[in-house]
Amino acid sequence: MATTSQQKASYREVLANPRFRVLIGSRLLAIAADTLRTVALSVLVFTTTNSPLLAALTYGIAFLPQALGGVLLGALADRVRPRELIAAGYALECVAAILLGTLPMPTWSSLVIVAAVGAFTPVFSGAASRLMAKALTGDAYVLGRSLWNVTSSVAQLAGLAIGGGAVAAFGARHALLVTACAHLFACLLVLLLLSSMAPVPRTAARLTNWAGTVAVLGDRMIRRLMFAQWLPSCLVASAEGLVVAYAADRGFPSGSAGLLLACLPVGMIIGNLLVGRLFTPRARDRLLVPLVSIMGAGLVPLVWQPSLVGTAALLVFTGCGFGYGLCVQKAFLVAVPADLQGQAFALLAAGLQTAQGLGPSVFGAIAELVVPGTAMALAGFAILGTALWLYLRKPTAEKNLRRVYPNVFPASQ
Repeated sequence: MATTSQQKASYREVLANPRFRVLIGSRLLAIAADTLRTVALSVLVFTTTNSPLLAALTYGIAFLPQALGGVLLGALADRVRPRELIAAGYALECVAAILLGTLPMPTWSSLVIVAAVGAFTPVFSGAASRLMAKALTGDAYVLGRSLWNVTSSVAQLAGLAIGGGAVAAFGARHALLVTACAHLFACLLVLLLLSSMAPVPRTAARLTNWAGTVAVLGDRMIRRLMFAQWLPSCLVASAEGLVVAYAADRGFPSGSAGLLLACLPVGMIIGNLLVGRLFTPRARDRLLVPLVSIMGAGLVPLVWQPSLVGTAALLVFTGCGFGYGLCVQKAFLVAVPADLQGQAFALLAAGLQTAQGLGPSVFGAIAELVVPGTAMALAGFAILGTALWLYLRKPTAEKNLRRVYPNVFPASQ
């Protein structure tokens, strides 16, 4: 297992795995549907209340409950069969969309439903990640995570593109029913085509959810690898949350904000594919700090107010740095005990979503004191500071594999 982790895989090998194909196909449907739901519900809330604050809250309401769900419910990702748990997640999303699209209810009720579903999201995500780790080994797992990230970006772009058209064609409520159909189809895909996998046996050491959480977060290497994935994403999301205000402050043409928002996912797709395809596993270990630095370096020049084309290029460049995730994900998988993988992935997903929900609020407050371009540049400087911390701490796959397999990866290598 350890030796094969240093052999380069290919995307063709990854996509040849039937279990992975079902996972990524259902994920593509679900994320596109989630994005469409957010667009439709935001339009519905705004037209009902005429409140920009409530419409904006709709975008972030699913993020914060994920921290609670990851901590309190994360063990379910190990204790329940992944296929059934993932299918239940898509079914829950389907039911929520039906309720939102058919029942007239106060705005607060709609937000509570979205928040409740969000609390369970890390559990379903942890189960999918655990199943992927079982299906793909060695470098194939890293390339699988690369395609996982690319699928997320493509699905978000598709959801945004379809969202406006669906709302215009069907109305906000009926557009929500479109998302229900997509989640139902994803649920059926998983139930009918995904092979099952047994849950982790309950042992005395992992008897409670809290004990598992303490075991995961109590390991210094695992914590470091989690923060390595949380911080850069949080800070880029903080800058992304200011794109609309930045475009307005610069006086860019109408519709340019949508163009700029699409630049980061485009860069993310490019970065993940390039890092996954061009570099060997050992070379990726050395790319962590440079790729995180790219994310910061792309945002800092915004303080000098470049043109629309220049801003778009910088945001694509920033997005390319998201390939950094491939440099730590194998190390994270190796660091986590096998019977806690689902819970660890649930905590990782919860932390990512919570950080991305909190970050825009912090830098949005900063933007009240300075112009948006300066606030976005400050986020870039914070990312560069994170890169320096990663350079000093070096949470790389090679170091972590050396800790777990000292006979295969001696310190002299």
